[in-house]
Amino acid sequence: MNDKIKALLDQLKAKEYKSLRLYKEPKPIIFPIDYFGFNIGSPEKIPPCGGNNTPDYEFVINTGYEAIKNMLSENIKKTDDNEKKSYGFNWIRKLDKCIRICDEHRELARETGNTRLYEALGQVPRKPARSFYEACLFMKISTFFLRTNLVVHLGLGRFDQYMYPFYLRDKQNGVSGEELFEILEAFFISLNYDTDLYTGMQLGDNGQSLVLGGFDLNGNYMYNELSEKCMQASLELNLIDPKINLRVGKKTPDEVFVSGTRLTQKGLGFPQYSNDDVVIPGLIKLGYEPQDAADYVVAACWEFLIQKKSFENANAATMNFPLMVSRALSKHLKECKTFLEFLECVKEEIKSECDAIVEKYIDWPMSPPSNGMISLYYKSSVDTLTDVFHHSAKYRNWGCHGAGIANAADALAAVKKAIFEDKKYSSDELLAALNDDFCGHEEMRNYLRSCPKMGNNDDYVDSLAIEIMDFFQKNLNGRPVAGGGIWRAGTGASLEYISEGEKCPATADGRKARDPFASSFSPSLDVKPSGILSVIQSFTKYDMTNIINGGPLTLEIHENLLRNEMGIEKVASLVKTYIELGGHQLQLNSINRETLIDAQMHPEKYPNLIVRVWGWSGYFNELHKMYQDHIIRRFEY
Repeated sequence: MNDKIKALLDQLKAKEYKSLRLYKEPKPIIFPIDYFGFNIGSPEKIPPCGGNNTPDYEFVINTGYEAIKNMLSENIKKTDDNEKKSYGFNWIRKLDKCIRICDEHRELARETGNTRLYEALGQVPRKPARSFYEACLFMKISTFFLRTNLVVHLGLGRFDQYMYPFYLRDKQNGVSGEELFEILEAFFISLNYDTDLYTGMQLGDNGQSLVLGGFDLNGNYMYNELSEKCMQASLELNLIDPKINLRVGKKTPDEVFVSGTRLTQKGLGFPQYSNDDVVIPGLIKLGYEPQDAADYVVAACWEFLIQKKSFENANAATMNFPLMVSRALSKHLKECKTFLEFLECVKEEIKSECDAIVEKYIDWPMSPPSNGMISLYYKSSVDTLTDVFHHSAKYRNWGCHGAGIANAADALAAVKKAIFEDKKYSSDELLAALNDDFCGHEEMRNYLRSCPKMGNNDDYVDSLAIEIMDFFQKNLNGRPVAGGGIWRAGTGASLEYISEGEKCPATADGRKARDPFASSFSPSLDVKPSGILSVIQSFTKYDMTNIINGGPLTLEIHENLLRNEMGIEKVASLVKTYIELGGHQLQLNSINRETLIDAQMHPEKYPNLIVRVWGWSGYFNELHKMYQDHIIRRFEY
C-alpha cells in the first residue's frame, strides 16, 4: 500500500466526507482526494428496488453510451411496436441525462484540479474504456447511476474476467504493476464511500459481491493475475466491500485456498467459496445451458445467477422447516403409531407449503422500477427494446430459501428417539411441554437437547435432514413461476434465521419459542459438535446438485486457529476437504467471542470490527443487536 492509497483510506475512515452531502437529489460529488468521483452528494438513503442483479458490464464498458444510443435509434427504426419505441426513446433520454451529469462532473474535476479524472471523463462513459483506469471509472459511473436509479443489490460479477483485458493491455503498453495495483485499490476504496446510503436489511447488506476464479467447460481454471491482485488488495485494505467470492473445485491449486484463508485470517468474513463441481451440474439439472451455467456468479448473498443473462428473484420465498415439523406435531403426532408415519405427516406439510408458495406467486406481477435503467445494461434489452424484468432476460427463475434445516432434523431425531424408540415421553407430554415453551419441563428439555444433533457425522439425524431436503426439492424444483421461469430450492436463510424463528413455536430439539434458527445450512445454535470435520461430513452427505439456489455452511473459527502459517495451511486444507466431499458453498468467520461481547459493551473500542452476518460482511457495531447476539451464540471452533 503506497502513500496515496493510505491517504485515501484515511479519508474514508475519518468519515468527514459525509459532511459534503448537501443536496436533496443524489448529485455526484468529488472528494478532496479522489480517483473516481461519483459519490452520492445527498444524505438520503436510496430505497432498494429490483431484486438482485449482475448486469452485462462488459457490454457497456466496451461499447459506451453513445454507441448504445445509436443501437437504440436503429432498433427503433426497425420496429412498428409503439411500446418498444417508447422504451427506446425513454432509454435514449436517460442516457442523454447521464451524459450531461458526467459532463458536469468533468467540469467539477477541472475546477478542483483533478486532471486525471477530467481527461478520462472526456472518453467514458460516452465512448468505450481504453485502459484499466477508464474501465474502473466506467464501473464506478455505472454503479452510481444504477444505484441512484433504485437498483441497490447490485453485484459486480466476474470482475477478474471482464476487466482482465484492460489490465493486460495496460501492462503491454508499459503501465507498471504498481500503478495498476494502485488503481485497483483506489477502486475498491471508492466502493465503500456510500455503503450507508444504499443498503438492504442492515448496513453492509448492499450486494457488492465480486466473483473470482471459476472453471470453464473444458476444465480450465480461470483464476488469473488480476484475481490474485484483487485478493491482495482486499487483504491490504481490510474493508467490507467488495465482498470476495471464490469459485473453486477439486482441481483448484492449493495456493488459492491458502490465499483465501489469509483473507479469513483478517476477520473479513470472506471469501465465500462456491464449488463449481457442484454448482455447474446443479444449474444444468435445472435447465441452464452448460455454457451459461459455467458463467455463473453469486447475487448479493449466495444465490446463483448468470451474469448478463439472469434477472432472477432468487430469494422470493422461504421454506420454514422447523415450522413444518411443529405443524405436523400439533396436528398428527397423537395419531401416529410409528415414526415413519409421523415423518410422512411432516412431508405432507412440506408439500402443502410448496403448493402454497407456487400458488401465491404464479401470477405475481413483476414490476420494474419506474425508470428501468437496469435494462440498458443488458444487451438483450437494447437489441429487442424490451425491459429485462418481463422479456429480455434469458433466465427469470425464482428461488426459495430453506431455513432451519438443522433445527428441523434435530427435532425429528428427538421425536424419533424420545417418543417412538426410547418411549421416554408420551405424545401428550411432549405436546404439553412444547405448548408451555418448556416452562416446568426442564428435565424433558435437557433430554431433548441431548438427543442426536446434526453436525456430528451421525446418520441417525443426518439422514433425516437428507430426507426432508430431498422431498423439498422434488416438490418445488422446476415448478412454474410468474414471468415464465421456474422455482429453485435452496438451503439459505438470510435474515430468515431471525424472522422465521420468530414465527415458530418451541420445537422438539429443545429450542424455545421465537428463538432463532441456525445460519443457513449450519448446525443449530447452542449445539456443540464433536469437531469441525464432523460438521463438514454431516453437511456434505446430500447430493447438493439437487438443491442449488444457494445457502452456505457457515463456520465460526477462533482467531487463534489462524495465528500462524501452520494454522492457515490447516484451515485451507479444511476448506479443500469440504470442496472434495461435495459441499456446495462455505463461508468462515474468524472471531473471538470475548472480543464480540466486549464490542457490544464498548463499541467505541472496535470501530472496524468486521463479521459475516449471513451472506455478507458488515461492521459489528453497525448491526442490530439481534444479529450481534446471533453471531455471539454460534459455536466457535
